Amino acid sequence: MKSYTTQNIRNVVLLGSTRSGKTTLAEAMLYEGKVIDRKGTVEAKTTVSDNTEFEQVNQKSIFATPLYAEFAGTKFNFIDTPGSDDFSGGAVSAFKVCETGVLLVNAQQGVEVGTEIFARYAEQYGVPVILGVNQLDGEKANWENTLHSLKEAFGGKPVVLQFPVNAGPDFNAFVDVLKMKMYRFKDDLGTREELDIPADLADEAEELRMALIEKAAEFDEELMMKFFDEMTLNDDEIHKGLGIGISKGEAFPVLCLSGRKNIGVKRLMDFLIEACPSPAARPNKTKDGQEIACDPAGKASLFIYKTALEQHLGEVAYFKVMSGTVTPADFENAETGDKERITAIYAVAGKNKVQVDSLAAGDLGCTVKLKSAKTNSTLCAAGADIAFEPISFPAPKFRCAIKAVDQKEEEKLGDALNKITSEDPTILVQYAKELKQTILQGNGEQQINFVKWRLKNEYKIEAEFLAPRISYRETITKVANAQYRHKKQSGGAGQFGEVHLLIEPIVEGVETTARFKIDGKDTVLNIKSKEETILEWGGKLEFYNCVVGGAIDASFMPAIKKGLMQKMEEGPLTGSYARDIRVYVYDGKMHPVDSKEIAFIIAARNAFKEAFRIAGPKIMEPIYMVEVMVPGDCMGDVMSDIQNRRGIIEGMGSEKGFQVLKARVPLAELYRYSTTLSSISSGRGSFTMEYLEYQQVPMDVQEKLLKAYEEEAEEE
Repeated sequence: MKSYTTQNIRNVVLLGSTRSGKTTLAEAMLYEGKVIDRKGTVEAKTTVSDNTEFEQVNQKSIFATPLYAEFAGTKFNFIDTPGSDDFSGGAVSAFKVCETGVLLVNAQQGVEVGTEIFARYAEQYGVPVILGVNQLDGEKANWENTLHSLKEAFGGKPVVLQFPVNAGPDFNAFVDVLKMKMYRFKDDLGTREELDIPADLADEAEELRMALIEKAAEFDEELMMKFFDEMTLNDDEIHKGLGIGISKGEAFPVLCLSGRKNIGVKRLMDFLIEACPSPAARPNKTKDGQEIACDPAGKASLFIYKTALEQHLGEVAYFKVMSGTVTPADFENAETGDKERITAIYAVAGKNKVQVDSLAAGDLGCTVKLKSAKTNSTLCAAGADIAFEPISFPAPKFRCAIKAVDQKEEEKLGDALNKITSEDPTILVQYAKELKQTILQGNGEQQINFVKWRLKNEYKIEAEFLAPRISYRETITKVANAQYRHKKQSGGAGQFGEVHLLIEPIVEGVETTARFKIDGKDTVLNIKSKEETILEWGGKLEFYNCVVGGAIDASFMPAIKKGLMQKMEEGPLTGSYARDIRVYVYDGKMHPVDSKEIAFIIAARNAFKEAFRIAGPKIMEPIYMVEVMVPGDCMGDVMSDIQNRRGIIEGMGSEKGFQVLKARVPLAELYRYSTTLSSISSGRGSFTMEYLEYQQVPMDVQEKLLKAYEEEAEEE
């Protein structure tokens, strides 16, 4: 493979709904780039992209697959991404390293759920988009309906560059209003002839070309002035204006395609060269906000956007050269300072790797056998001191608990999950000490089911997936006091400790007065010392020593506090963490011989437990702010479902043709919500969720939780 300069590289992410034909288009691009000499098909399980067993069996992409092609003096790096939002992490990774997105629309379906979702992702991550109307050879292909749906979804942004002559099974030609030619195809290998536009299509072509010129002129003042003077622009000027509009995300050129018949693929690649940005047009941001030019003359640096475990190779790191020229050499991990030796670099086409001597700034490639660098790591030449901004993956929307069916395989399960998460950072695994469960999180139930399949088929582990427990919190609502004496005599040295304490809730902004009614008497406690502990699970504990007259020696106060903390880590109601409590130790007794730390720990635990029981105890639950985006015809059903989940609607609005609903919803009610929303909206809805606060649960819910805890305790 020849070396390519930054200006002669195009990095493209292929986007679209499931079944929009991304993988088939990728095959055609590989064929045009002479990477393969025969196109594979999804049905025959012979494509370069979908090369894993699960993808081939289900005939859909799960992993984002990096590919390359050499065409017209340009190197194309393109990434074939999954069409399901559950696997959107691959597209998000690709947005980090690609300058252009080709968003495919199935001509038989028009704009679908995935079209809208991935368009929003592209906008969010600042990647300009070209619209490819694919499968124009389909039985139900309808150009007019598809174009109408594009305009409904994207307003005035779509601008038609091509239109089909005969959409449907006989599709073999389209008119290109940029070139003002008709292209007719003789076979399924992309063999084409360039013809004059037939007379019966000339008026339509002229009308669309004028609309194209007007759109291109909008984005540049100089072009606008020329258009006003001459009422036309030449091809180079159209490319210039469109290029500006594309980069701004204000113009979505529309091209005609059939990946299966290899129709329009060459013109798509030509257009990507002519009007779309090279990597040099997009500077790379560092963690501290600096911009590093994508310049081959700079110091060598690369960013790892994906890691994968591949048979016979081990861990493969996929990277983009962010600056300079990368050759096999020693590099530094910008975050850890560790040395990394790159022994070989490769251009990538799925599982096919072609070793190359070097890659210039902007190029994509991979390497193997790095020591510690993973996804989001920056490697740079010694002294470069560059750390690039990491990929910001979508927050998980589905959570469940996971455990091995056979307890003996728990360690094996942990190792397997670590490998799976290293390949897909949108899958999160964490052992929750509080819940005594391993919590698995992801983008949706499809993704979790894929994890289950991999565990069973790749790692030979049977795993059980359960509804996760909830991180409840316990607190109190009123003042209470209690005392407890721990006395133990067993023939030798005894144990003795007595603690009298009072507890009250901590209310934000309300300071203590130390005035209380104890045993029916108004009492002002004499505060000798105060300790405030910010609890790692949220909230705080305020601990006051109010003992007078030497009833308890000050040396036992740490033991008393330790006993309190032990009980707050295992709350008296449901075993959940307790929080936001003031504790006043105001009296007690000790023994000159038998008083020991353990005695005061036990006495403090039990006194606290008794006081907590009579202090108006309340269970608190985590509340999340949920933002749902759905088409208007689904809004009523979505609102009803949210209210049935004890949600409180905070506001409604609209955005880009979608209705937006914001609501406060308890986490306990959000299990499998992604699946429910998909069902309600026919897959057209999306949502985000963000932790907001803890809030007291309703009394009926508290009673159910207490009863469930008691039953569980009895079973144990």
